[in-house]
Amino acid sequence: MRFDLTTLQLFLAVLDTGSISAAAEREHIAASALSKRISELERSAGMPLLTRHARGVSATSAGRSLARGARLMLRQAADLSAQIQDHAHGVRGHVRLFANLSSITQFLPGELKSFLAEHPGVRVDLEERVSSVVTRAVAESEADIGVFFLSDDREGLVHYPYHKDEMALLVPAGHPLARRRSLSFVQTLDYEHVGMHRGSAASFMLHRRANEANREWRVRFHATSYDALVALVHAGLGIGVMPLKALALYRQEGVKLVKLTDEWAHRRLSICLRADDTQSSAAKLLLQHLLASARAAE
Repeated sequence: MRFDLTTLQLFLAVLDTGSISAAAEREHIAASALSKRISELERSAGMPLLTRHARGVSATSAGRSLARGARLMLRQAADLSAQIQDHAHGVRGHVRLFANLSSITQFLPGELKSFLAEHPGVRVDLEERVSSVVTRAVAESEADIGVFFLSDDREGLVHYPYHKDEMALLVPAGHPLARRRSLSFVQTLDYEHVGMHRGSAASFMLHRRANEANREWRVRFHATSYDALVALVHAGLGIGVMPLKALALYRQEGVKLVKLTDEWAHRRLSICLRADDTQSSAAKLLLQHLLASARAAE
């Protein structure tokens, strides 16, 4: 097969939107022209790449394989274009880094600062994502490196231990638990919580720990950031579990931190990248820097 990058981009748009008409609208092309390109792509492949349904389309097994390869090809083409353009400005590398909130809050800012000071010719794009999205993005070549805590999507990835991350309980100063120096998570379940947003690794973990104890994790509010969680706890709207080191960045008056005695409260973040060794030299340099920084911190 000979691949045309525009056709591959349109094929991915069809998968992303779930229909040819929606993809055509998004990509500003006539639906008939897009449909013709997909038919020619299937003819070249010698097999169906899409399954047509009454409400849209989905990828066949061959289509999913093509999609993975297409994302990688388009990514490499975009990187090549960026590298050529960046040479005019003295930039000699580009790394896409996806990371969860905990790592961005506690560890990555300082480590990226020192890395860029050592390698001023490298540009790093950092995006915050939940852990499950981080690993999927790396696997699908949307990111070069990922930092995550908990995810089931590890196929095709290699991962390395990163920083240790201690979780603690945050309570209003006048709360009954504020007098405790330490306690288990189960002992907090008599009270309403402020949790991180649904879909976050922290929410999934705390919900699972409560279920294991045959208890309910009662979440009164969901926050999308640690500063929002701290503000809600400070207002007396619940208690919350968050990384110990992250609290130092936010207002602490009127709240108290209580250590959790659970073994899982001492967790380990991980760094992942694709197992196919397609990373650029800049990505490998950043990986080495992050791993060395984590080792030096222990």
